[in-house]
Amino acid sequence: MLELVQSLNDVIWSPALIYLCLGAGIFFSIVTRFVQIRHFREMWRLLLSGKSSDQGISSFQALAVSLSGRVGTGNIAGVAAAIGFGGPGAVFWMWIVAFFGAATAYIESTNAQIYKEEHDGLYRGGPAYYIEKALGQKWYAWIFAIATVIACGVLLPTVQSNSIGNAVEMAFGSGTMIDTALGQISSAKIYTASFIVLLLGFIIFGGVKRIASFTQVVVPFMALAYIIIAFVVIALHIDKLPGVVMMIINDAFSPMAGVGAAIGWGVKRGVYSNEAGQGTGPHAAAAAEVEHPSQQGLVQAFSVYIDTLFVCSATAFIILITDSYNVHAAGESFIVKNVAADVAANSPAFTQIAVDSVLTGVGKPFIALALFFFAFTTILAYYFIAENNVAYIKRTFNFPILTFLLKVVIMAATFYGTVKAADIAWGLGDVGVGMMAWLNIIGILIIFFVAKPALTALKDYERQQKEGVEHFTFDPEKLGIKNADLWQERKEK
Repeated sequence: MLELVQSLNDVIWSPALIYLCLGAGIFFSIVTRFVQIRHFREMWRLLLSGKSSDQGISSFQALAVSLSGRVGTGNIAGVAAAIGFGGPGAVFWMWIVAFFGAATAYIESTNAQIYKEEHDGLYRGGPAYYIEKALGQKWYAWIFAIATVIACGVLLPTVQSNSIGNAVEMAFGSGTMIDTALGQISSAKIYTASFIVLLLGFIIFGGVKRIASFTQVVVPFMALAYIIIAFVVIALHIDKLPGVVMMIINDAFSPMAGVGAAIGWGVKRGVYSNEAGQGTGPHAAAAAEVEHPSQQGLVQAFSVYIDTLFVCSATAFIILITDSYNVHAAGESFIVKNVAADVAANSPAFTQIAVDSVLTGVGKPFIALALFFFAFTTILAYYFIAENNVAYIKRTFNFPILTFLLKVVIMAATFYGTVKAADIAWGLGDVGVGMMAWLNIIGILIIFFVAKPALTALKDYERQQKEGVEHFTFDPEKLGIKNADLWQERKEK
């Protein structure tokens, strides 16, 4: 099984996808005249304004839902894996992919807002919707929808729940070993898996509004608590901070693990963490109630900064500043070996060891708790995304049981991921991320060259800003944007 998963990843995560992710970010940054810098103040204003409606959630709730997808195990275990296999220089490439990826996030999220629909009293949208409406290619939209249901409903939840199980086991011990149909599993993992699945079922059977309400409280609180703990660790080693920053920058261009490893792992874990271009963020963006599509595009661009430049950087600094990491070479050898050889790089262990070295006895349980909330809210976001694509499929084949089956499958995948080995879980997750990224980035590039809807919307928004309007409006027909039916109906009303 592991060999098959690794073979798939070798194909999906070839250098071509890495160049595609970086190249798309650079291209969209140039054509939008670096929207991620020019409208930074506007991002803040929009983040704190806006209201929900019966059909849609507020901009902040949409940010929280998308952040719950972005801020997850990738921010703790993913950063550790990037350092462990790509060296400290991989962190630099995570920053690069986040900076340019913010422009990609603007494009895909604005597209999602332009082409959103209303289903059963709720806003729905995402890549499947904008691929069909902007390109008129329903077959491609269906491929994305099916791939996303598989990725977010089956493959990706295993990574998040696996990290929770590993963190709990490291923090509190494994307990007794129990014989099961999946092999011998520690009681700690079985109890953890059971608790996660019960809580997950309670929330996802409550609907999208319950997901938004839960994430808007939990995500900001845990992100802030995590960053505060990171600042404490960094402050106690402040004399080492300049050296760590220089090590990250120097290793980015003369990488100890090889240039391919540094860039490859940095981009792979960067895309996994901030999800820019992956096609997950647009689903939450489409659900928001806003006056103009560009507003939610800007809010989603800002979420990339929060994810990588704040949370991922916090993890990287505490791991590197406390020397709580190894860098793997080929085979079983090490380029750098600071911790025990059996400590897995693709787990939260580096981060737990780092915090525990300063806050003895507190670090491991705290990271386990933080990871639980980060990873659990990410699983909720995955369900929200998968459900959006099931809703897209139900437009053609309206089988009510599809949504129920999705809930059962994601709960089963979550349980499986919690108790299985990390290598398989991460491998499955990478397959899911890569599959969606290929389909979505190619889609938004073709849409840009064919119609340029997101860029047209940006120019319209900037025009209204200069005119000092009190309330923004969006008239797709006037702008030459076709098939934006919901916005056109709103304008006519």
